[in-house]
Amino acid sequence: MYRAIDSFPRWRSYFYFITLIFFLAWLVKNVFIAVIIETFAEIRVQFQQMWGSRSSTTSTATTQMFHEDAAGGWQLVAVDVNKPQGRAPACLQKMMRSSVFHMFILSMVAVDVIVAASNYYKGENFKRQYDEFYLAEVAFTVLFDLEALLKIWCLGFTGYISSSLHKFELLLVIGTTLHIYPDLYHSQFTYFQVLRVVRLIKISPALEDFVYKIFGPGKKLGSLVVFTASLLIVMSAISLQMFCFVEELDRFTTFPRAFMSMFQILTQEGWVDVMDQTLNAVGHMWAPVVAIYFILYHLFATLILLSLFVAVILDNLELDEDLKKLKQLKQSEANADTKEKLPLRLRIFEKFPNRPQMVKISKLPSDFTVPKIRESFMKQFIDRQQQDTSCLLRRLPSASSSSCDHSKRSAIEENKYIDQKLRKSVFSIRARNLLEKETAINKILRACTRQRMLSGSFEGQPAKERSILSVQHHIRQERRSLRHGSNSQRISRGKSLETLTQDHSNTVRYRNAQREDSEIKMIQEKKEQAEMKRKVQEEELRENHPYFDKPLFIVGREHRFRNFCRVVVRARFNASKTDPVTGAVKNTKYHQLYDLLGLVTYLDWVMIIVTICSCISMMFESPFRRVMHAPTLQIAEYVFVIFMSIELNLKIMADGLFFTPTAVIRDFGGVMDIFIYLVSLIFLCWMPQNVPAKSGAQLLMVLRCLRPLRIFKLVPQMRKVVRELFSGFKEIFLVSILLLTLMLVFASFGVQLFAGKLAKCNDPHIISREDCHGIFRINVSVSKNLNLKLRPGEKKPGFWVPRVWANPRNFNFDNVGNAMLALFEVLSLKGWVEVRDVIIHRVGPIHGIYIHVFVFLGCMIGLTLFVGVVIANFNENKGTALLTVDQRRWEDLKSRLKIAQPLHLPPRPDNDGFRAKMYDITQHPFFKRTIAVLVLAQSVLLSVKWDAADPVTVPLATMSVVFTFIFVLEVTMKIIAMSPSGFWQSRRNRYDLLVTSLGVIWVILHFALLNAYTYMMGACVIVFRFFSICGKHVTLKMLLLTVVVSMYKSFFIIVGMFLLLLCYAFAGVVLFGTVKYGENINRHANFSSAGKAITVLFRIVTGEDWNKIMHDCMVQPPFCTPDNSTYWKTDCGNYAGALMYFCSFYVIIAYIMLNLLVAIIVENFSLFYSTEEDQLLSYNDLRHFQIIWNMVDDKREGVIPTFRVKFLLRLLRGRLEVDLDKDKLLFKHMCYEMERLHNGGDVTFHDVLSMLSYRSVDIRKSLQLEELLAREQLEYTIEEEVAKQTIRMWLKKCLKRIRAKQQQSCSIIHSLRESQQQELSRFLNPPSIETTQPSEDMNAINQDNSAQPETSSQQQLLSPTLSDRGGYRQDSGDAGKPQRKFGQWRLPSAPKPISHSVSSVNLRFGGRSTVKSVACKMNPMSDAASCGSEVKKWWTRQLTVESDESGEDLLDI
Repeated sequence: MYRAIDSFPRWRSYFYFITLIFFLAWLVKNVFIAVIIETFAEIRVQFQQMWGSRSSTTSTATTQMFHEDAAGGWQLVAVDVNKPQGRAPACLQKMMRSSVFHMFILSMVAVDVIVAASNYYKGENFKRQYDEFYLAEVAFTVLFDLEALLKIWCLGFTGYISSSLHKFELLLVIGTTLHIYPDLYHSQFTYFQVLRVVRLIKISPALEDFVYKIFGPGKKLGSLVVFTASLLIVMSAISLQMFCFVEELDRFTTFPRAFMSMFQILTQEGWVDVMDQTLNAVGHMWAPVVAIYFILYHLFATLILLSLFVAVILDNLELDEDLKKLKQLKQSEANADTKEKLPLRLRIFEKFPNRPQMVKISKLPSDFTVPKIRESFMKQFIDRQQQDTSCLLRRLPSASSSSCDHSKRSAIEENKYIDQKLRKSVFSIRARNLLEKETAINKILRACTRQRMLSGSFEGQPAKERSILSVQHHIRQERRSLRHGSNSQRISRGKSLETLTQDHSNTVRYRNAQREDSEIKMIQEKKEQAEMKRKVQEEELRENHPYFDKPLFIVGREHRFRNFCRVVVRARFNASKTDPVTGAVKNTKYHQLYDLLGLVTYLDWVMIIVTICSCISMMFESPFRRVMHAPTLQIAEYVFVIFMSIELNLKIMADGLFFTPTAVIRDFGGVMDIFIYLVSLIFLCWMPQNVPAKSGAQLLMVLRCLRPLRIFKLVPQMRKVVRELFSGFKEIFLVSILLLTLMLVFASFGVQLFAGKLAKCNDPHIISREDCHGIFRINVSVSKNLNLKLRPGEKKPGFWVPRVWANPRNFNFDNVGNAMLALFEVLSLKGWVEVRDVIIHRVGPIHGIYIHVFVFLGCMIGLTLFVGVVIANFNENKGTALLTVDQRRWEDLKSRLKIAQPLHLPPRPDNDGFRAKMYDITQHPFFKRTIAVLVLAQSVLLSVKWDAADPVTVPLATMSVVFTFIFVLEVTMKIIAMSPSGFWQSRRNRYDLLVTSLGVIWVILHFALLNAYTYMMGACVIVFRFFSICGKHVTLKMLLLTVVVSMYKSFFIIVGMFLLLLCYAFAGVVLFGTVKYGENINRHANFSSAGKAITVLFRIVTGEDWNKIMHDCMVQPPFCTPDNSTYWKTDCGNYAGALMYFCSFYVIIAYIMLNLLVAIIVENFSLFYSTEEDQLLSYNDLRHFQIIWNMVDDKREGVIPTFRVKFLLRLLRGRLEVDLDKDKLLFKHMCYEMERLHNGGDVTFHDVLSMLSYRSVDIRKSLQLEELLAREQLEYTIEEEVAKQTIRMWLKKCLKRIRAKQQQSCSIIHSLRESQQQELSRFLNPPSIETTQPSEDMNAINQDNSAQPETSSQQQLLSPTLSDRGGYRQDSGDAGKPQRKFGQWRLPSAPKPISHSVSSVNLRFGGRSTVKSVACKMNPMSDAASCGSEVKKWWTRQLTVESDESGEDLLDI
């Protein structure tokens, strides 16, 4: 990058290399880790029997054996294998098993470790073998040998070696005993001495449990270590056979050298040097093959093998499925307990006596309303009354006491009995009503479900595969029927064994569901009670303590100024636009911008802008342009302090400082705000003119550099990232302890073996220390590869330097501190090759094993353990670590549904014209594959450099022009097929149109100018075109979505990492801004300004030579020029400051923040990497829903009216199909859910998809506690409302039919009365007796009466009279019969003429008298009887017709 900066514009180099590192090293590389983790998890599920089930941290000291009891039965009895079986006295056995003895031994181990760590190099002439450290080692060895002998004497040898811990102790005893032998002291047996520190793990139970969790199941990790070692051996042997014959290549001459070279490639440190040396040695012919060999091995080792270690560690940290739900319940209970208690800063008011503000009223006017008495005030009197009652009951004598006391007691008991009875009566009535209502509804639902199941099971048609919606609906119905039904009613006589077994399983499931319900309800009630108690406590404190919730104990609770401050502090932009009528949230066009504006309050937005401006001002500061001497920079300082003063004053007046519920200092963020403000205020008031190095003023300037961290407090998402990172810091701390223990072990070993042995004379021709004196000439070279051609007698340029016998510049093992610093650098895999070469060259080749073992343990296990723990800690704090497999699939499904969008594909044109043919061509798979091949072919053109002076560039550009015209034709065909508006709906089409337009512009400029810039533009267009191929394949699209979604979700983590980078850059300018140039501090990499410091820190994030930069910043006199007056006049560094600065930065950024990116990528990769069996809704299901939505949403707006949801659900097929014949009730529930949640308004694509997703899963298994409670309550409400609607509509139909029948009967009676009145008038009129035909007026009246329409809806019935007798007797004639068609009656074509009528009726005159009349012609009595029988037949026919209607119509809505 530095060479590109010197050769090209600076911005181009920075942009290219920074984006390259970000995308390839941080995102794409971590995708491999995600792939390996998901693949390993899938393989583990398939081959779980191979690894064995996980076991908890149980002690191996106990076992179980069968033992016969007194009754003759067998039972398992725990047997302690550590039971004393030796011959030692009981007192010694008791002492050996006491905790005092164990603590004494562990304390002696700790003292031994401290003594070993205190060893250091004392000089060449000091006698090392018999110093005080050797004597202490002999004493400790004898002590631990006696401990082992005592345990063997007490436990017996068999009982002693049965424990793994005792085996390890015995191995240490044997090794350390051999180590104190003078000839073996400071040899390889020193490992046994330093390994005693491992015994200290027993001190902390948490650390012991963590170590067992990681290393206890040794099958997986041990197998992976063996596989890695085998791979190294095999690849070393192959490389030895391939390159041993190559001359001038000494890396593969022997197997140990080949092993070291391949191990160096595995660790990624200097692997390019190994490859380059091999390529130069084999020649140009075999160079490509050798390069491919090394690159493939490097990719496999770094991307796959190291990822396997992370996957194994994450698998070891994974909990069992049965423990996850238990931990979820425990965590919910713990959260409920923590919510119940007030913070300590508020509970302090409980220590003071209650002083409620009382009001004394001398007069009580009639119009003065009595204020409401406080509950906390009345509570003490209620408690006192209860106490008095209890005391009275205690003082009452027995039954043989006086009658007065007995009467008092009976009165009290009677009052209590009456009170309880009244309460029971009230509550029992309410409970009985609710119980009856719930029982009736459940009975109806069970009857409907049973009827539908019977109707579906006994059909003769072949069984159709049920959709997942139907399956989950029946699971819910069965679960509710089990919950509300009785087991005694299900088991009856005559059932088969299979049926009884099924009933037993149903009973077990019912009990399990009942237990789960009780646990969930208990936790829910506990949470509600905790919140209620917390509110009650706050209310009591507010009522009884006048200074509670008063900012600074001055401003009143409801003071106008405080209310004004609250309005100013809490004012924010309302991002959700709701409809005032329906209350539904409106979908605005710029909702993302509105969400961003509503992210924080207006006051916080102002402070974010002010903080950013202040940070920009600080970027212009340098050791040569200081804020105390630049008035323009001081303006920004004054503005920041003034604005922050106003902000803090407003927040303190509104919410209080510390002793209020919403105080400013209620968490670490508030403390950091106050700290940053005080530092800025002190610096602004002081403004020191002279700042000496390593002084308090310089420390104040360093603390001032924490100002960018204010944004962490102001942005909620940034606070969430910090909380998720540091809330569960326990595991990260334990891993740090393990790594420090590993470093301490190897550091102590290195001090005892290499102390003073790594020093060498700087003159390479001098070997012994006695000859290392005087001066010698050292040559100066500009470059390692530059060979200057010298004239005869001319010497290379150089200068004379003194000879010095010294250690290597960057590391030594003379004491434990320097050794641990060297090993920490090696742990980051930087500089370990140099340490290896120095140890092998100056101590011996056999000691190279030391550094290789440490690098393997530190890299393969230590660093991957850090990665795995950070990922697991992030998942646990986010709540995903405790999720079961079903719950994790549900969370992945919800995230995947949020990403899903409607198909922006217009429908095919209806006709078979030109547009339809174009549509078929562009949507054909062959057409899409052809375009993808053409894109790849155009990308191949960039394999040759496009140089304007090279003649090959012209034909390549011409071919690219041809490809561009082909892509223009493709876009034109799509626009014709889809129409311009339909083409513009798809984002992919927009991107293709943009790239194609750029290609056309490039073609025009290319033929017009034909220079280097047009060739560069053409290459950029080809690169942009290549990215379009990622959306044309499912796997590539999945990986691209993983990267894109990871970038979106890790935005705040990246911003947080940049803020930390900015803070360290500002501090680096203050600490190391004037450090002299060294090996890695040069004109490109330095801290002279904030911009260059950011570049250096970004390089350190990648791990490139960060340790060398640190050592350059540690330079001390006499290698620099000190100045005690001001820090900007010296070129010396700061040893302690550089050590803290670089180590803390590397750990926080490289070990924690970058691993958070890995965690996010792993989490997002699981969204898209899942098989069809693992997915709750597969890709095909989502695609089918998108197609159906595209059919219903004809306007392509992304929303549809609620009534269209019915049509959409009926069009669904496959696993999302709803069968109306079997699942009509489910269909009603889904439709009503959409209407209820959206108040009858428009619903979006994601609304319907979310409803289908909830209906397609088993909510009991997939949903977490809070979400499960809310969903079950919603579904129960929906079922209740749908049942009410069904019953209401059924009752309405019944009422309509009853009213129709009543109207029919009334019309019959009315017609009979009219006919009787006519007959009566005839009877009373003598001339009309002999008339055989009725008059025209009477016929008209009868026709009018018979033709009156019925008032019931969709049904018209003929109201017959006595004259219709002849018509009803013609049963064979279709014209006179009433016919029903689609629920309606068809009237006869023409009524028959009335021949004669006879009837017998009762007529009322004034309600008092009745006259009985008989009208007859030939035989009045027989005619009257026949007329009555006709009416009876007609009424029976009407009832029969009414009862023939289907019962299913009664349930229609």
